[in-house]
Amino acid sequence: MNTNNFQGNAVINYTDIETPFTRIIEHKHFEFGQQEKTVISIEYPQLWKEETEPYYPVNTDQNNQILDKYMQKANFEKNVFFGGRLGSYKYYNMDQIVSESLKLYAKVNNKI
Repeated sequence: MNTNNFQGNAVINYTDIETPFTRIIEHKHFEFGQQEKTVISIEYPQLWKEETEPYYPVNTDQNNQILDKYMQKANFEKNVFFGGRLGSYKYYNMDQIVSESLKLYAKVNNKI
């Protein structure tokens, strides 16, 4: 872009229904660049279809049954804990994942 600073930080997420994209990434802010111009990426959502790779877990009955099997097996392991989107097989907003992480931390500290 023909500007030295587009948004002032690396990532801004857009969650409102009116904005057609979900995120803008301004790459120079990851390394604190001082370039005269900047580069941005705009991420657009893609509707999930049966033949495409899902971005987030798709909670079908079959997938939830597989998750249940993993969780049952994990109950027999001493120090196996599942966390985050992949570990709990659901989408979280940032505030939710911080809360879940703190709960998991407390659980782990009580087990060790």
